[in-house]
Amino acid sequence: MNHGESGRGGADALDYLRRLVDHELTSVGVSAGRIEGLSLGPLRSVMEALGEPHRAYRVVHVTGTNGKGSVCRMIERLVSELGLRVGTYMSPEGTVNERIRVDLAPIGDADLGDAVASVRGVAEHLDVELTAFEAVTASALVAFADAPVDVAVIEVGLLGRYDATNVVDADVAVLTNVGADHTDFIGDWRSRIASEKAGIVKPGSIAVLGTDASDVIAHVEAEGPLAVVAFGHNFELVDSRVAVGGRHVVIDTSSGGHHEVFVPIHGRAQGVNAAVAIEAVESLIGGALPAEIVEAAFAGLSLPGRIEVASTEPVTVLDGAHNPDAAASLGAALAESFMIAGRRTAVVGMLAGRDPVAFLRALHERFPIDLVVATPVEGVRGQSADAIVAAAERVGIAAISAPDLKAAVARARQDAEVDDLVVVTGSFRLVDPARAAVRRREH
Repeated sequence: MNHGESGRGGADALDYLRRLVDHELTSVGVSAGRIEGLSLGPLRSVMEALGEPHRAYRVVHVTGTNGKGSVCRMIERLVSELGLRVGTYMSPEGTVNERIRVDLAPIGDADLGDAVASVRGVAEHLDVELTAFEAVTASALVAFADAPVDVAVIEVGLLGRYDATNVVDADVAVLTNVGADHTDFIGDWRSRIASEKAGIVKPGSIAVLGTDASDVIAHVEAEGPLAVVAFGHNFELVDSRVAVGGRHVVIDTSSGGHHEVFVPIHGRAQGVNAAVAIEAVESLIGGALPAEIVEAAFAGLSLPGRIEVASTEPVTVLDGAHNPDAAASLGAALAESFMIAGRRTAVVGMLAGRDPVAFLRALHERFPIDLVVATPVEGVRGQSADAIVAAAERVGIAAISAPDLKAAVARARQDAEVDDLVVVTGSFRLVDPARAAVRRREH
């Protein structure tokens, strides 16, 4: 497939994309029901001029307040174990290469450069000014066609209906859950969020829902999908128990599949995520997955930044939770999976637009925290460490500030004993630098 400039100017294209990504920040002004000025028109015109590469493969499109990244990684593994070539677009975490994955691995610089060059060339020819996220998204969709992949797993960036990823038409549209994120909390905010997320469901889609909430189901049905398959109605988590290093789960699916599998990730929510992922892939292939496929897929599963144990001396956990629902799940998972007799310290940094009081309260209620070490989020528009300290004090947690994440991690770990726990949380943007900071101190 020829997209114009592919194969030329790869280095220039990567520089162009990196400049745009430097400005790709959380949009504080956009929330459910407040989408003035958002349009898929510019990106659709570019994709049409490129020959609509996003129609060259089947698509599983995933949205939800929490869990969508985990579900994408699980679906990716399941599709790969089926012997299909899979492309995965994760948003928004890691480097651009890490966010665009082909065959379970980050895309190479040359392939990424070719895809970006194609997008840049067409956008400039049409005189269309793409946003950073639109440019990255378009580059991923082009790269998947060039690979080529059989199935693309696409994670929504913000809400759904007006997210740049919604230029695709999903074969399977997944909505993990609806919670309090990207909202102004005015009026019927939950309904507005559900409506925006349901916007990824197209008339040709099978909709897989990780919730049985009637209001969510109603919004999804209003989009006219081929079928709606809801957790608790059509598929279920029969059993989910703590096991060494993760969970043992039993899942029954709508196609008659019965799966008993070890999920090597901590947290009760991961059992539900596993059920949603398996149901999504079975909906894609139109039948039950063989047991050996499911077992092999989860055996090789890793989820960076999801209750990731970066060190055991002291236990140091990295988690990208960034809203109250995710904080509650994190706290419950820590309490269930880690027997901590000592002190509990949370290194917390959050982006602007997040509610640190609600976040810390949800975490603290389920996993009492002795000390918060507040940090700014490096390189992006984030909340000040002082604002997080003030939030912690309102919740009743002792708190101090650090000038940066490296100093915060060092402070949290420097006096820790073997029976203490340190958790780094508040934003996925903390995960990679926190991991690097832990490793530097241990080597």
